[in-house]
Amino acid sequence: MQTFIARQPIFDQRQRVYAYELLYRSGPENVCTTPDLDHASAKVVVDSLLVFGLGHLVGGARAFVNTTRPLLIYEYIKLLPSAATVVELLETVEPDAAVVAACQKLKRAGYQIALDDFRDAAAMRPLTDLADLIKVDVLATDAAERRALANRFVQRGVRLVAEKVESQAVFQEARQMGYTYFQGYFFARPAVLSRRTVPEFKLNYLRVLQEVLRPEVDFRRLEAVIRRDVTLSYKLLRYVNSAYFGVRHPVTSILQALTLIGEQEVKKWAALIVLASMGSDKPAELVVEAAVRARFCEALAPLAGLGRRAEDLFLMGMFSVIDAILDQPLEAALQEIPLVDDIKSALLGTPGAPRGLYECALAYLRGAWARFTDLADRLGIPGTDAPTLYRAALAWAQQAFPLAAAAR
Repeated sequence: MQTFIARQPIFDQRQRVYAYELLYRSGPENVCTTPDLDHASAKVVVDSLLVFGLGHLVGGARAFVNTTRPLLIYEYIKLLPSAATVVELLETVEPDAAVVAACQKLKRAGYQIALDDFRDAAAMRPLTDLADLIKVDVLATDAAERRALANRFVQRGVRLVAEKVESQAVFQEARQMGYTYFQGYFFARPAVLSRRTVPEFKLNYLRVLQEVLRPEVDFRRLEAVIRRDVTLSYKLLRYVNSAYFGVRHPVTSILQALTLIGEQEVKKWAALIVLASMGSDKPAELVVEAAVRARFCEALAPLAGLGRRAEDLFLMGMFSVIDAILDQPLEAALQEIPLVDDIKSALLGTPGAPRGLYECALAYLRGAWARFTDLADRLGIPGTDAPTLYRAALAWAQQAFPLAAAAR
């Protein structure tokens, strides 16, 4: 399923980007069609965090987020970081005692407050006393009113934003009046961004990966996440009670199973099972390919002088198809998974030892023999060892996924 959001830049007096206003969009059309402003504002907050990532949307700039009364009163807006967020109160928010108290609390927490589509009135005094920025619609106000607002607020340290600026003349006029920031079609229309969302049933699998790939795995935290999914719990207990472990008494506790397997093997098991579970709606061959890549990269590691990185290189091979599993660009998909930096960079094409080994493994798996020979020579990998290692990797994958691997 595709999720959409729009962002429109806000510029300073030198026409440099100061911030982006984040806007609700239900589709690729660059317009907000819903009358439910509470829903629209809440979805922008959630999607900014969980789908797009706030850093991806605004970089080092701030995010202006339209805020309705419920988001303010129930503190949902505080899900966003204070250092990067400007709480933009819509003109429909009445300045009653609860709203003012909520704004005061936000200010103490480090958030900036902006008033949208501002029209001067005595009733707005409690909010203007708290506002860091005031947005003035230049299409709904005349020059005299815009100048009066500048004369009143600029000397108090409140920054004014001229919005809906559509010409050079209006921009220059507002700048001369003392307006600090500018937004409108003269500079840029809102740009609609889209991203394919991760299905709900896959989110818990991502949480498992986030726990298991920490530098130090906390088995109790990992246990809590695994227990939320009956399929993962079943597979873990079945695995640890298999003949491979030779346990004398049945293991019935998730925590006991994790402890028995050990941290290194848990990482491999989790990567394998989680990827298979997330790929349950994909061709089985895709998961087998990931398993073969993982085992083959791990096997090549000692031959290339990377024996200490074998575990990381296993994960590199395993997650080399995560973009296809999640239906997302590889860079976006990898943001959700805490792999070691150089492994993540290698998957994205950054040169280095992990990337070299990955390309060498891929060349062999694709039958690009000349390229494999060249890369293997550079890495010091004896080409004569590759067939044996490949067959072992395939056998391992076949044991893990017997039906799918049989098709290779």
